[in-house]
Amino acid sequence: MSEIALELRRLTVDIPTDAGMLHAVRGVSLTARRGETLCVVGESGCGKSLTTLAVMGLLPEGAKRGAERMELAGENLLKASPSRLRALRGDRMAMIFQDPMTCLNPSLTIGDQMTETFLHHGKGRRRAALDRAVALLERVGIAGAAGRIGQYPHQLSGGLRQRVVIAMALMCEPDVLLADEPTTALDATVQLGILQLLAALQREMHMALVLVTHDLGIVARIADRVAVMYAGEVVEEGAVRAVFDTPRHPYTRGLMQCIPQPGITAPGTRLGTIPGLVPYLVGEVAGCAFRGRCPHAMPACALPVPVREDAAHAWRCLL
Repeated sequence: MSEIALELRRLTVDIPTDAGMLHAVRGVSLTARRGETLCVVGESGCGKSLTTLAVMGLLPEGAKRGAERMELAGENLLKASPSRLRALRGDRMAMIFQDPMTCLNPSLTIGDQMTETFLHHGKGRRRAALDRAVALLERVGIAGAAGRIGQYPHQLSGGLRQRVVIAMALMCEPDVLLADEPTTALDATVQLGILQLLAALQREMHMALVLVTHDLGIVARIADRVAVMYAGEVVEEGAVRAVFDTPRHPYTRGLMQCIPQPGITAPGTRLGTIPGLVPYLVGEVAGCAFRGRCPHAMPACALPVPVREDAAHAWRCLL
């Protein structure tokens, strides 16, 4: 079995609001191994991005993080000081943020932004940093890389900027790469190229890739394992083929019914929907958060729901 690169056990993120405490992430447990792609999927607002930000120690001001365990390749992140987290970020763990249009500094050249992390972590001198930046830009498919490092972000297209952000995250060869919906702002053709690139780099560098998305097509294309989140918690998790072939949780089945399947869904067929609204997560949240939208809900769903599992995956449901 591959080495565990990232392990979370019962991670919580609470955010104080005027209405009370918002329980945005509720007991999330995930494991990502080196050489593996784990996709975290769910609708907007389910806590996917906050989970990755909690790992990086980049939560918004006032947010409170808690967990039974949070380890990066065996190192306890819960006990890491702010200076230690700064030493880990960009070195052993790195993140690709959602929008390539806004996550690059418009006043700095591509070369300055790419070499900053390399120099900060003492990986070498500026010449070595520039050489590595050029090599990585070439590796992510940017032609004329030596000339690009002197350019500013506004001189690059959205697709090229996304490739720069990926290359920047890989400057120090991290153990874990967290990618938060890295293709959302790109057109479909560019999306495919970026996904293929991420999959190739993950295999080549034997790192753990944790990819946050709401697109099940992306999950089917590149994931080894998938975790389905709803209302701040993981409701189903396992090998991607097992989850797609035999989804156990009603929410997972609802998501699957919302997308057309090539060769199966006939043109003009009405796609499925999930009725109702996401529950309010301020204050106490008891029982299954999906029960208000679930066609199989029963009185017992208002009580704590245990995690059930088989050989291929686990799910949080009484059924």
